[in-house]
Amino acid sequence: MTRLDNEPLRIAALVVILFLECFILFSIFDGLSDHTGQLTTPEQYIPPLCREIVVSGDWNKTNSLDNLASVVARHHESYTRPEDSDENKPQHALCIPVTRAYKAIRDDERLSQNLIDTRKISREMRELRAELDRMKGAYDTSLLEGIAGQGRGGENADSIRKEVTEKTAALNVLAGKHTLIEGTLREDRRIQEMLGLAVGVSGAGRKTLRDELRTLNFWYPVKRLGMEMLFLVPLLAVFYFWNSRSIAARRPFQTLISSHLLVVVTIPVFFKVLELIYDIIHRNLLKQVIDLLKSLKLVALWHYLLIGVAILIALALIYLFQKKLFSREKLMRRRMAKGLCHHCGQHLATGSRHCHVCGTGQYRHCSHCHEPTPVQGKYCTACGLGGK
Repeated sequence: MTRLDNEPLRIAALVVILFLECFILFSIFDGLSDHTGQLTTPEQYIPPLCREIVVSGDWNKTNSLDNLASVVARHHESYTRPEDSDENKPQHALCIPVTRAYKAIRDDERLSQNLIDTRKISREMRELRAELDRMKGAYDTSLLEGIAGQGRGGENADSIRKEVTEKTAALNVLAGKHTLIEGTLREDRRIQEMLGLAVGVSGAGRKTLRDELRTLNFWYPVKRLGMEMLFLVPLLAVFYFWNSRSIAARRPFQTLISSHLLVVVTIPVFFKVLELIYDIIHRNLLKQVIDLLKSLKLVALWHYLLIGVAILIALALIYLFQKKLFSREKLMRRRMAKGLCHHCGQHLATGSRHCHVCGTGQYRHCSHCHEPTPVQGKYCTACGLGGK
């Protein structure tokens, strides 16, 4: 794979081949992404919002509006938005009305802003209450110091009391504003529909969706690998057929390119099989192992293991290519079967005892019957016995 017409590849030719390999490899991975994108993923069939509302079952009449405000705020504050193509993927029957109701609220600017405002006001109210609790403690301490006649306890108490009064008034204003906006939101038909869906899922429906989600997560990696193989196997077949025909027709340039491309297309096949194995081994298990190693300050062992596995895989691949796929024995068999010189691969005229290009002898005398037999033959063509 590094020689052409029995000569080493020139640097310019090698650069062209490397660029071609990189282009083909990137094109394959890009094509794999587009091809597998036709599959509906578990995240698309049961979106995160549906999982949060239906599967978890954490939404109730008390917290549903606050939870909805958090979801809408996360969407509008995010730097990335889901693509329309993802949103148009098929969804579970229980998720369709939830997603539709949510989109109607999310895409309405006024409703979204009101929900975001309620979330912001609630946060400010929590901060004010925490500050008031802290200040009331400081006020009690200053008041006791003033009664005991220690320092400026009385003056501090007056200052704190004034600040507490101001913050309490601000808290009351925020509470009134929050009540007004929340009342407006709860009167909106779309909000009512959304909250009704959030708290109205039955236990049986929740269990059904949870079971289907587990099944989807289990089988999706296998389906994805099947789609990937549908993309990769035809390429492997085409390159293998091209390589075989090029060797049979003695086309050195096409043999060189097809051999390289045959190796290149095996790379994504190998990585996709590894990806499936990684998905089968639960990711949480690997995370727990890494967390354990980190807690023991032995995380370096994980990296040593990865390096060792990479070396073993590289050795296995080299052995496969050198001893199985492109071994000298197989090369000699192909050359003898096609009437080629066993040394340089040039076509020989019938009955030629030496190669007309390199001069290498093609026959030896059998040690058993002393008849001429091919040099690289495992068995004598005259008596059928092995050995040299």
